[in-house]
Order: sequence, then structure tokens, then C-alpha cells
Amino acid sequence: MQIKINFIALAAGISSLVLIAISMFVPWWQFTAGNPANVQVNFSPVNFSLSHSGVGVAIPLILALNIACLLTLLASGIVLTIYAVQPTKPFSKQLLGFGYKKPLYTVVAFAAILIVIPLIVHAFAGISLPINGSATVAPPGSNGSAYVTSALQWPFYFAIVVAGLSVAAKLVHGKVVKPTPLPPP
Repeated sequence: MQIKINFIALAAGISSLVLIAISMFVPWWQFTAGNPANVQVNFSPVNFSLSHSGVGVAIPLILALNIACLLTLLASGIVLTIYAVQPTKPFSKQLLGFGYKKPLYTVVAFAAILIVIPLIVHAFAGISLPINGSATVAPPGSNGSAYVTSALQWPFYFAIVVAGLSVAAKLVHGKVVKPTPLPPP
């Protein structure tokens, strides 16, 4: 009997767990306003920090969302890893169905948030914030301005790779579980 392993799913599961660990310490996106930084935002789906003049600001709802996302990604990584080493079991297709979607949904939701937040700020305050780059912004009717920078960090791009591996694991599932033909007698 030949043991089948979905190596793409194994890579997706392990890299998903690595992504969680990295994202706890390195943000996916960083925003600073002022020079030196008066306001700083570090944002990833599993960790969010906001500081104003060096003082941290806690937002309980965002903390709860971070914990929910952390647990969801953790479950996804574990489930993908279990599926990867047992892709032919009767329950494996359900494991794959649960596990492969979560990293993809996380990356899509994160990108959507990064697009929507600057649009909302522009609609209500008239300030155009960059998603990735720097600018000098000034509220309409104000004499003051602030230098702002924002940057997508490398864990965001790693998350895209993890999401791609997860989707690829789903796509190769049929080839992995296909029975191997017996040699002719």
C-alpha cells in the first residue's frame, strides 16, 4: 500500500502556522503620521497596535477580531496539515474544504479593509491617505499638514503565497486521491 501525501497542502498548512507566528510580531501594513511619528498603526489580521505620541491605544473590538482571526487561521493550518498526511480518508475532503478557504478569505478581507478605510477617510475628512507610499496631507480648510507614510510589509506578500498554496492544495486534491493503476500481470 502506497502512502499518499498532498505536499502542497502540507506546505500550505505549515506555512499558515508560520504566518501566524510572524504576524504576531511583524505587521502586514504599517502607517505613520508626523515626522517624528506622532501616530503609528501596525496592522495584521492577528495583531493590531495603535499609538499616539508613544502611548498605546487599545480597542477591545479590534482585539476580539484579531483573536477570532488568529484562532481561525490556527485551525485552518492544523486542519490542512492533518488533511495533507491523510488525503484519502473519508473525512479528508471536508477538512480540505474547511482549511483551504481561511487564508484566502483573510488576505482578501485584509486587502478590502486597506482599500475601504482610505476611501472612508477621504469621504468624511477629505484627506487622501496612501495605501503604500508617502504623502503630505492637509485637511480641507486647514493651514496645517502632516507627512504620512504607509507600507505593506513582507508578511502580507507571504500571506498571498500561503493563500495561493491553499488554493493549489484544493486544485490538486483530485490527482492526489486518484487511485494508482495496478501494473499489468
